[in-house]
Amino acid sequence: MNVTSQSQGRRGGSHWHAPLAVAGALMLAACASTPPTESLQAAQQAIATAEGAEAGNYAAGELAEARAKLASADTAVKEKEMVMAERFADESRADAELASAKTAAAKAKAVNDEMKLSTGTLIEEMERSSGATP
Repeated sequence: MNVTSQSQGRRGGSHWHAPLAVAGALMLAACASTPPTESLQAAQQAIATAEGAEAGNYAAGELAEARAKLASADTAVKEKEMVMAERFADESRADAELASAKTAAAKAKAVNDEMKLSTGTLIEEMERSSGATP
């Protein structure tokens, strides 16, 4: 096969590029006009989970940020900015999950601190009972 026949072979298949590009653009436009329902629901669920874990007491800033970004996502949907809506919804979910994680960490630290205090008190009692001096 010579160079001429190779280039013709490539050109012969190129007539598909334009229709494929148009089809891809149409699919992208269709996706961009559909609200990101799954992302919005995931953000709402993550916020509800964080609220249930009392994140308002332990990670109020992150929870407030999650709520604000969800509100921005809702606004973007109303303005038909679906790409931005999905981004805000995803960020909202991430902030709510961070609030939940910080809440769990703060609660675990409180339990750990309480256990350390209790252990210290038990050690003091044992030393007093045995007559040992600290």
